[in-house]
Amino acid sequence: MTERLFIVGHPVAHSKSPAMHDALYRAVGLEWEYGFADQEDDRAARTFIADRSFLGCNVTMPYKRIAFAQADVQAASAKLAGGANVVANKDGLLICYNVDGKGCIGFLELAGVTFADARVVVCGTGPTSMAIMHAAAEAGAADITLLGRDKRKAQERVDAYLEEYRLLLGTAVPMPSAVEGHLSFADAYEHANFRFGDYAGARRAIAQADVIVDATPLGMQPGDSSPFDVSLMHEGQAVMDVVYGHGQTALLAAARKVGARTFDGAGMLVAQAVDTAQIFFDIFGVECSLTQREMFDIMARGAGFALTV
Repeated sequence: MTERLFIVGHPVAHSKSPAMHDALYRAVGLEWEYGFADQEDDRAARTFIADRSFLGCNVTMPYKRIAFAQADVQAASAKLAGGANVVANKDGLLICYNVDGKGCIGFLELAGVTFADARVVVCGTGPTSMAIMHAAAEAGAADITLLGRDKRKAQERVDAYLEEYRLLLGTAVPMPSAVEGHLSFADAYEHANFRFGDYAGARRAIAQADVIVDATPLGMQPGDSSPFDVSLMHEGQAVMDVVYGHGQTALLAAARKVGARTFDGAGMLVAQAVDTAQIFFDIFGVECSLTQREMFDIMARGAGFALTV
């Protein structure tokens, strides 16, 4: 019997996820089909997830918080992000995860960006931003600043994240990091300095950052501006915009102009897809002899991306 998987969001017609996943599942020999599930509003998204008529799904804007609330079991990655972008249906039990951060930071590391004791700025206050902030901490960043248009909202998000982090530290079994060179869950909490601010008031943090990640939707529409004053960027910084497939964003155009290393969201998208597939393979007992890099290359080719790691 063919198993069905989906990308859930609105809109989703532009998504490369079906092409990536189908390419990998064909390579592995699975009778899994991955399709689009465009849900026009919150109610439709809740109904789709509650029906559980899927083996698994990825969830994109604007339904990550809905997916988190609908799940029966929330992994730590989803709890810390405050939203889920992976849902697995294990015998009727919905288990959710968030691979935004792991995909983003993992791809940047494969591309040669170093996070050990780095100063990192993350733009945005949604689940994607929170997941990236946490992944940067586990990768060894020393100073991480979350920026938003509203300083109070940014503070609330960081405070909620740290409260959840402390709760998980008190209940989780201590374990080393699963990624070589990364800090353990507990050590990342002790090592990183978490800050918050707004774009206008955090000029020094932006200028001094080693890595800047824009996890806002800016750049998806023609004429979108950068979230902050682009004159603050300079050579030597690594700048990522999670947006992909909409042409060069204003942020990346300005970063390239000053000689910064730049990355759009394509590599992050493929790395997330690899992480998603590995979660599904683990949960559903699929044996896969492919390495992570082989999976990355297969999925990148499936999406038509000229990416290698």
